[in-house]
Amino acid sequence: MKYLQKILIVLFCFFVCINVICQQKTIIYCFPGQGSDARLFDSLQVDTTLFKVAFITYGTPEKWMDMKDFAYSLVNGIDTLNPYILLGVSMGGMICIELNELLNPQKTIIISGAKNMNELPFRYRFQKVAPLYKLFPKGFLLAGSKIMQPLVEPDRNHNKEIFKSMLNEKNALYMKRTINLIIRWERKENTKKVYHIHGDNDRTLPLKHIQNSDFVVENGSHMMTLTRGTEINRILNCILSDEN
Repeated sequence: MKYLQKILIVLFCFFVCINVICQQKTIIYCFPGQGSDARLFDSLQVDTTLFKVAFITYGTPEKWMDMKDFAYSLVNGIDTLNPYILLGVSMGGMICIELNELLNPQKTIIISGAKNMNELPFRYRFQKVAPLYKLFPKGFLLAGSKIMQPLVEPDRNHNKEIFKSMLNEKNALYMKRTINLIIRWERKENTKKVYHIHGDNDRTLPLKHIQNSDFVVENGSHMMTLTRGTEINRILNCILSDEN
């Protein structure tokens, strides 16, 4: 009788564990762009019975860090023992690219980003050779970003107050050091699959420099994660349901 009870207890525990595993949600870690935060993903809609969304926040990079170093400093914010997906926008996509090489996410998705340094426009690659940005004080670079953002990406005016608020909350040292991360990015190739969503009206990282974008959003700007939520969600959910 005692032997039968032990068997029943073991079976009970086994099925409880199986049930927990089956109900476990995949975590989508969202990495915002340089001048944004979690609000960039306000339009994000995924199946909450299958996925849980977590937002990554950035501190100011140390002076010695490059993109890979900065990405690796964020690993502690990711639960790698459970299923997870990386989702990054702009600079957040570059960070995801580095983490994709280090970790083993189920999927890595970038929006309005670059998969390697070869997809950056000439003005970034030129400053890697002639780093003119270093001549300017950090406060000047932050002020310049506030002036240039609405001029370069007018689509941000659809959510003007949110974009303005996100950028206003960045400190000048953070902006200068993250500019340095982007310009000094060394990634030349990708060894793992990355899903790439890009807009054909992105003026920050023009589509003409992007190699093999999986999904192109017509008239999509660099800000489309927030401003074109319906289309981005349709594409994202298509990728999330893809078992490959």
